[in-house]
Amino acid sequence: MSSISKRAKNLSPFHVMDILAQAKILEKQGKTICHLEIGEPDFSTAEVIIDSGIEALKQCKTHYTPALGLPELRQAVAEYYQRKFSLNIDAQRIIITPGASGALQLALTCLLDAGDNVLLADPGYPCNRNIAQVLAIETVAVPVDAGSFYQLDAETVAKYWNSKTRAAMVATPSNPTGTILPEEQLRALCRLVESRNGSLIVDEIYQGLVYDVKDYTALNISDDCFVINSFSKYFGMTGWRLGWMVVPEDYVEAIDRIAQNIFLAPATVSQYAALTALKAETQEILDSRRDVFKQRRDYLLPALKQLGFGIAVKPQGAFYIYANCERFTDDSFNWVKKLLLEQGVALTPGIDFGEHDAAKHCRFAYTQSLEKLEQAVDKIATFIQSS
Repeated sequence: MSSISKRAKNLSPFHVMDILAQAKILEKQGKTICHLEIGEPDFSTAEVIIDSGIEALKQCKTHYTPALGLPELRQAVAEYYQRKFSLNIDAQRIIITPGASGALQLALTCLLDAGDNVLLADPGYPCNRNIAQVLAIETVAVPVDAGSFYQLDAETVAKYWNSKTRAAMVATPSNPTGTILPEEQLRALCRLVESRNGSLIVDEIYQGLVYDVKDYTALNISDDCFVINSFSKYFGMTGWRLGWMVVPEDYVEAIDRIAQNIFLAPATVSQYAALTALKAETQEILDSRRDVFKQRRDYLLPALKQLGFGIAVKPQGAFYIYANCERFTDDSFNWVKKLLLEQGVALTPGIDFGEHDAAKHCRFAYTQSLEKLEQAVDKIATFIQSS
């Protein structure tokens, strides 16, 4: 047997998947599990979207599409930006991708060579740094805290930028903190990155799941950003594996060549279903689901604070709460595992999101019903009292 590559050996595990696997084993043994670990909405894909996928199959729409996606879907995304943000985006700049992860692979491959580096917030979504690692791109984990809303800012990026840096990446709303990058902070960040002749990648996959504040897109601020979005979270199409990216015009041809070779094309049936997801009438269904997530956040946030968790910044988007648990433990990874085994509550440990204060934090995903969240809070209270 030939040896496993170094890049495969060095790839960090996604610990939450191990926790999910353990939770599934416990469920098979008859134990009730409160799933607050996985960032997947509990809502099924809206019926009108499913019907569109079924109709596409009936019409035998199962052949390859262009590598950059169905022209009519690219146009529909452009119309979505016009309707939602009053933005005129040329549909030729819109790239349909196999999930947001596919979009990130295209962006990194297009912008950075092996040995270059990209700046990422710590804590941040783990697969971003892991995808970069697979491409032999170095990542620079920049520690962030409540003072910058757990986001990169221009001053910090200037401090960490070096001769090998080619790009920085931000997420708004973010995973794991649910925070939104203030527009002025993003504007200053755009200016800084442009002054260094670099590129800014903006992850907006939780766009639409925004509470209390105005939703916006980085495309309102700059046409030079690489903006990634997804049909998974707000649109509720996780298993359909479809996303998109808006890129500066000069990069479209290069990304087309990369996409042809890496993916060939996004999933055809998913693209036809997404045409319905983008319709104004479908948005009404999705917005009502967003309001349910807000209700869940408004219950869980004070409940966790009452239990003794520290939450420095109120999450204003996505469906996550990043909580400080140092009152109970100095090892959140083992604390989370013990909580699962003893009380059947599954959380994600901070170690999944980086190194900065990771052992003091865990992430709650409020992707379950209010009833299940209440059960989880009761179980966590019992666990804390017995520890």
